[in-house]
Amino acid sequence: MSYEHLVVERHGPVGWLINDRPDQLNAMNSAMRDEFADAWKQLDADPEVRVIVHTGNGRAFQTGVDVSEIAADGVGMERYRASMETFDLHFTAWHQQVWKPVITAVNGICAGGGFHWVADADIVIAASDAQFFDPHVSVGQVVSLEAIGLIRKMPAEAVMRMAFVGRYERMPAQRALQLGMISEIVDPPERLRERAQELGETIARNSPAAMAATKKALWAALEHGLTDACKEGARHLVSMWGHPDQEEGPRAFAEKRDPDWVPPA
Repeated sequence: MSYEHLVVERHGPVGWLINDRPDQLNAMNSAMRDEFADAWKQLDADPEVRVIVHTGNGRAFQTGVDVSEIAADGVGMERYRASMETFDLHFTAWHQQVWKPVITAVNGICAGGGFHWVADADIVIAASDAQFFDPHVSVGQVVSLEAIGLIRKMPAEAVMRMAFVGRYERMPAQRALQLGMISEIVDPPERLRERAQELGETIARNSPAAMAATKKALWAALEHGLTDACKEGARHLVSMWGHPDQEEGPRAFAEKRDPDWVPPA
């Protein structure tokens, strides 16, 4: 499948989804928005892909909705009204129920709607020159879904500050690491993709079935209180009982060899 605004690749067990509107700082126009829905499903359906890395071409990871498009065509944000009112969204891995591990690798600027892919990733790493800011209120828009997702990962006040300061303050990668928005800084920045591939290959050595069940359990925990989350987690735990990987893992460990996992479904 070919895309106009995205690049989809696979390098070994690691699938890559790359934002590809560098001249527009990878801002998401309506066509790109539609392509995300297909790209996530394509990577999720590929049995050779065990981990997905999401990054961007050029000097920005993603800068949200293309403000130039919404200002120029007479439709503006109304094009998105129905999908928001029904919460029928399809542009992140979480929206598309992708149960393979997802790494967001932030190169350069991440602004506004770009936080969707920070909030909805399993692991976020960033280049040392990455910058984070949310300009929504500075252009008359509401800070909402992305920030709600971020509050699960980092202190609420830091999210509030970013929401209300808007485009007038940028958070550096070091501060994002301190706040828990990201888990690793890559320096020099040119090594970001190399490091993301390394991390992806490390994760890909694990049981695909166990990782999918783990992801379902941990993300479900964000939806529930403690007791309900633990009950849901127990259900996913038991789902692996009797799976070939559960027997293969201990056997490979005892025999001092790499395990031969069942490929992703």
